[in-house]
Amino acid sequence: MEGGLLTSPVMAHALISMENLVYIITVPLSTSIILANLVIILGISCNRQLHNTPNYFFLSLLVADMCTGVALPFIPLMGLNRELSFSSCLVAHIFPNFLFLAFLSNLVMVHYERYICIVDPLHYNTLWMHRHFSLALLIVWAPPLLFASLPAFGWSNWSGPDWNDCCENAAKFPPLSNCTVNLTLCCSYRRVFPNAFIYLEVYGLVLPAILIIAGMTGRVLWITRGQMKDICRLHRAVERGNQASDQEQRLNLRYTRCLVAVSLTFLACWVPYLIYMHVCIAFLIIDTKQNSITHIVLSCIGIGSMAVVPMVLGLANKQYTEPAFKLLQKLRDRWRARGSDETAI
Repeated sequence: MEGGLLTSPVMAHALISMENLVYIITVPLSTSIILANLVIILGISCNRQLHNTPNYFFLSLLVADMCTGVALPFIPLMGLNRELSFSSCLVAHIFPNFLFLAFLSNLVMVHYERYICIVDPLHYNTLWMHRHFSLALLIVWAPPLLFASLPAFGWSNWSGPDWNDCCENAAKFPPLSNCTVNLTLCCSYRRVFPNAFIYLEVYGLVLPAILIIAGMTGRVLWITRGQMKDICRLHRAVERGNQASDQEQRLNLRYTRCLVAVSLTFLACWVPYLIYMHVCIAFLIIDTKQNSITHIVLSCIGIGSMAVVPMVLGLANKQYTEPAFKLLQKLRDRWRARGSDETAI
């Protein structure tokens, strides 16, 4: 009995410390993602030349990414065992999962649209997604919502084993704990998402989407390399020389920089998420109900790093960031002018 009394406060403070760890890691990431997406959205909205179908798809991706940034602090909390009501538990798991899947779906659509622009430019303007933009938006938003909502329609573990021991001795927990006597259900992602659902999402949706994006990016780089070789060959034919000219060396250097940038982006944005994803599968295999700091940290870094991909795509385009730079330049000029006036006085 005395051991239970000593264990309860320890477990309560451990849960609170894990929640604080989640907020410490995710809140700065979430804030950065939201602000960066707002800057890019403002840049596209203020430039009428960018009001076209490809940029509308990118706007949809930015909105999905910004929503993912808003939900980012709540996604790692799905790995914690908490006592919530039935409806609150469903919303706490289904809504972040829907935003994540919608973000991934929009990312695949943007990559596919740009991939067709390079691979088959003659048929680019006649793509079905350009002719039926509303249908394309429905495709990237509706299926993720339907799939994420399957647990609410019965595909869950609510009728499975009793997991109310995830918050042991709830009556003895201090008021700051999430495990209170006023709530009766132990909310865990294992109760909301069955193992079959998790395996289907990971290996049927998420991993194929990442491989498709990587395949399209690799194909574009390969085509770019071939086109660059053709340009160099034509340049040598015109110049009638066998040695590489300065222009060819600049082209090779530019392609090398592009390849390095794409590789570093993939390593920084996708590899952490792939590691986190397989760690989650490992937790399912060992069938543990305990919260892990390693799992929490990997989920924060993995989801956050993947949400940076649209920011990289957007901030690399000067047309998207030009209005923000102009605004900052105006503010800087006004600040300098005010400082010079005060100095003169």
